[in-house]
Amino acid sequence: MPGWADLVLTALLLVFVLGFTSAASRWQNEWEPAAEPFRPLDPLGYAWLVAAVLPLVVARRFPIVVFAVCSALAMTYYWSDYPGGPVSVASAFSLLLLTVTRGALAGAIAGGSLLVTMYGIYVVSSGNPVPSPASGALAAAALAMVGIGAAIRARREATRAAQEQAREHEQRLAEQERLRVAREVHDVVAHSLAMINVQAGVAVHVADRRPEQAKEALLNIKEASASALVDLRATLAVLRSGQDRGPVAGLAQMDELLEHARTAGLAVRVHGQPGELPAPIDGAAYRILQESLTNVVRHANQPSTVDVHFARPGGRLELRVRDNGMGATAPRIGNGLRGMRERADALGGSVEAGPVDGGFEVRLSLPVTGMNGKDGE
Repeated sequence: MPGWADLVLTALLLVFVLGFTSAASRWQNEWEPAAEPFRPLDPLGYAWLVAAVLPLVVARRFPIVVFAVCSALAMTYYWSDYPGGPVSVASAFSLLLLTVTRGALAGAIAGGSLLVTMYGIYVVSSGNPVPSPASGALAAAALAMVGIGAAIRARREATRAAQEQAREHEQRLAEQERLRVAREVHDVVAHSLAMINVQAGVAVHVADRRPEQAKEALLNIKEASASALVDLRATLAVLRSGQDRGPVAGLAQMDELLEHARTAGLAVRVHGQPGELPAPIDGAAYRILQESLTNVVRHANQPSTVDVHFARPGGRLELRVRDNGMGATAPRIGNGLRGMRERADALGGSVEAGPVDGGFEVRLSLPVTGMNGKDGE
């Protein structure tokens, strides 16, 4: 179905052509008394003009056919004995729409073909191979229509490309935000559930023989679950609001992580200090330390000690988390390790993880110099 723009354009051109040609029908013989009298417009003449303009309604769907029809009807009208008028604008606009729809090359071929056809008919009818003075004006008009159509097409393509890039950019941002929230939820839930699972196992094991220790384990479960709920609610609030603010997490809260690991039966030793860090580095280091301790609790084979090493060589933060478990093997890449690497990659750092001397070690390196204009030392 034709669009409103096509209908309006065709209607305006039809009114323009019929109005001016009707005026010419009344006054042209008086303007050119020496010329051969023109035939006044009659129903056939009006139908001819309407037929030359009306195909523009479907010019976007059938641009080549419409151009051929409009041009043929316009040329034959001018060779008739009806009065002159602006019916050629239908051919001009059909050439413009053909260029917009099919491109400058198609428009140039169509316009050139029309000019060659008109020239051939002129030579055959007049016997004069020299182009008439009107030929230059017709060629200039055809060139102008092709140029304008090509400019409109290029503008539309540029706008379409810009819109597509904007949509892709929005999709990338949405994907990045989804992954960020997924990492936050995973880190909060996995860490807390690991601690709760260990403490629940302790409570079940000693409930009959040492009720006081079972009570302590249940209190630890209560504390861990409460902390997890706070972080989880904060993360979900970010997801609902769409704001770029997540739960505030940093190495200032490291003691809480270490205490959770100790309540799970691990001896945690800290070597060195992280020092002052920019917020993105601080948050990433905290989450990677959290995930590393969680993996020790969940996956390590009979660990008793975890060593956490901080260092600041050459404007970088280095973090190593190593346990003394037994028989560690190369890790299967899951959400935890994938999330750690995504965090490090986003900040220009790296994470390596693998077995060492029977235990397992996570090694993090993040650039500090240049973040927020300082190196934090």
